[in-house]
Amino acid sequence: MARNVVISGGGTGIGLAAAQVFAAEGDRVLLLGRRAGVLEKAGVPGALTYAADLGDVDAVRGVVGFVERELGTVDVLIHGAGGNGQLEPGVTSGDALAAVAHHWTVNFRLNLLTAALLTEGVKDRLASPGGRVLFVSSIAAYRGSGSGAYGAAKAGLHPYAHDLARELGPRGITVNVVAPGYVEDTEFFGAAIDPARRERLVGDTVTGRAGTPGDVAATLHWLASVGAGHVTSQVVQVNGGAERGH
Repeated sequence: MARNVVISGGGTGIGLAAAQVFAAEGDRVLLLGRRAGVLEKAGVPGALTYAADLGDVDAVRGVVGFVERELGTVDVLIHGAGGNGQLEPGVTSGDALAAVAHHWTVNFRLNLLTAALLTEGVKDRLASPGGRVLFVSSIAAYRGSGSGAYGAAKAGLHPYAHDLARELGPRGITVNVVAPGYVEDTEFFGAAIDPARRERLVGDTVTGRAGTPGDVAATLHWLASVGAGHVTSQVVQVNGGAERGH
């Protein structure tokens, strides 16, 4: 039976790969993202699209209304939206503390607030039983991210997921987190990653290769399956062994 699948950050990278996997099985997919043009060019057969900044309360209200009108029930909710706050516009005042505040706020908004607002907005629409909520975290939640802001924002998804799992479990809804390591073919590093950094990240794995969006999408797809119905409140790492399980 076809399911209704809502994916934030669905126009590129991991979100797009997940959308393609679910759509290939006949599920009805709604792609969410900030850029309407990117969503429209995603090329996912039969997908609906809705452009919105999920860090904005009013914009999320618009998404919720669209979901109510077009889908009714959400069977699978995947939070792929997020990103590297260093790629967002910075402050121009030259004030060092203002720059720190901006960087942390941007990362929190991109990677944590978007997930919380969307989840809370559609929570009552989740299929009961059988609903699935899935968050995309990062290996940075365990290792840090250089400045601390990105890793801290991703790490914040973990306790939120645990609390949601406890809250939604009685409704037959599972909540899990997937934490990828280095994944190629995404926009996270901008136009290109420094070759030396890439070599170091691949060298951290025991598989000897970078991850792909498809690796993560396949894990998300399994966690959304009937077979994973008793798996909840877990953080599943997909990193080629770069960081061992906790």
